[in-house]
Parts: sequence; structure tokens; C-alpha cells
Amino acid sequence: MSPVQVVRRIGFYVFVALVTAFFALPMLWLVTAPFTRNPTLSVSWPDFTLGNFKHLTDDPNALPSLYNSAVLSLWTMLVTVGAAALAAYALSRVRVPGRDGILYLLLLLSSVITGTSAMVPIFQLMFTLHLLDKDLGVILVMTGGLLPAAIFILKDFMDTMPKSYEESARVFGANSFQVLGHVVLPNVRPGLATIAVWAVVNVWGNFLMPFLLYRTPEKQPAAVTLNNFYTEGGQPNLALISTFSLLYSIPVVIMFLFVSRRYGFRFHGGIKA
Repeated sequence: MSPVQVVRRIGFYVFVALVTAFFALPMLWLVTAPFTRNPTLSVSWPDFTLGNFKHLTDDPNALPSLYNSAVLSLWTMLVTVGAAALAAYALSRVRVPGRDGILYLLLLLSSVITGTSAMVPIFQLMFTLHLLDKDLGVILVMTGGLLPAAIFILKDFMDTMPKSYEESARVFGANSFQVLGHVVLPNVRPGLATIAVWAVVNVWGNFLMPFLLYRTPEKQPAAVTLNNFYTEGGQPNLALISTFSLLYSIPVVIMFLFVSRRYGFRFHGGIKA
């Protein structure tokens, strides 16, 4: 290698190291701060204490809010994946006039009309339907926001699946739901896994809708409870925030690792075009 190439190679590795350090420092702080007695915004070697976890358990809504987030995320994910699978299969196989235009319109509207701009109508709708402060209301609102993109993603997976698979199943007497459940869905598991992880992550980290629709503190998920660790003057309690954030991030990381290891984001079985 020439001296110029050596300098370029060294410069490239230095740049990569700096970028890695830039993104790694917040993660290091998240791992070390919960075990520090008086954490600051700087990363330092922890003096190791479990007192922050003890103080966190003293809050009656902290740990139950993690359970609330898990229930809310799980049910929203199940409803989203189920509805998206049915709608995507119908749009992929049934020739509906203007189906592509309708799908792109729904996707566009779901991107343009965000939860922030629709707060008032959503609140009024839930109030009219008597679904305020109820899990069902929040699940329906969350599902409605996720469905257009979920259908769009899953339809692409189903479009790649040959119809000959389904025709073979129908020859043996399978109905539409049996074809969907035993033939189509097993071959689009990567798409289902993608939507499931994406839905859980979106609901798990959503603050606005639960904050808007829940009236009872005991029902609020972790994203809303995290906001309670600030004083009235807006000063953060770094010990509780870091400890709760660490616990808050663990379930999503475990879920992603499990899905990636168990299913992988690839097709299973042979599919011929």
C-alpha cells in the first residue's frame, strides 16, 4: 500500500471509531447510571448500588406501568397483524378497481395526518363511544394508525407468493381461511415478524395517545409514567429516569433478539416465481 492509501485507511478507521463512540456513549450512560448513587449526565464508572431500583419500586405506578405497556403492545400487535393479514391477502388476490390507489391514499393519509394533528377529533370520538380510560379505546386508536403501513408492507410479501400454492390447496378442498392459515401465512412469516416487531416498538414507545386517552394513573403505560420522574420545575430525577429507562428498554431488546433468532427476516421454504 502507498503512504496515501495508508493515511486514508487510518483516517477511515478513526472516523468509524468516532461515530461508534458518539452513538455508544448514550448506551454506556444508560447501563452505568442506574448503578450510580448520584448519576450525572456524564459517563463514569459506577460506584455500584441497587438503591435506585429500591427507590423505583417505592413508586406504586412504576413497575405496573411496564405490565400495562406489555398488555397494550401485545394486544395492539395481535389486532394489527391479524387485520393486516386479512386485508393484505384480499388486496393481493382480489382484483378491486382502484385498489392500489386506495392503498397509497391510506398510507399517505396515515403519514400526513399524525396523532398530534388528530388529537381533538380522536378524543371526541373516544368520548362519544365511551372508550376514554379504557384499554380497548387505546388499542383501536393505535391499530388504526398502524394498519395502513402494515397492510402495505404485508401485501408486498403476499404478492411474491405464487398462486399455484393456493390452487393446489383448493384442489384438496381447502377453503379461503384454510388457504390463508396453512399456506399463505407460513410463507410470509418474515413479513409477519417484521410487522409484529414494528407494531410493538411503536406502541411501546408511544406517549401521546395513552397520555391523551387514559385518565387513571394506574392504567398508564411506561412511556407516560416516565414523564412523572420530573419535578414540577421540570428538573429530571436522573437516578429514577435512568433506572426506569433501563428496565423499559430490556423487553423490546429481548423481543427483537428472540424474533431475529427464532424466525429471521428471510423466507422459509421454497418459493418459485
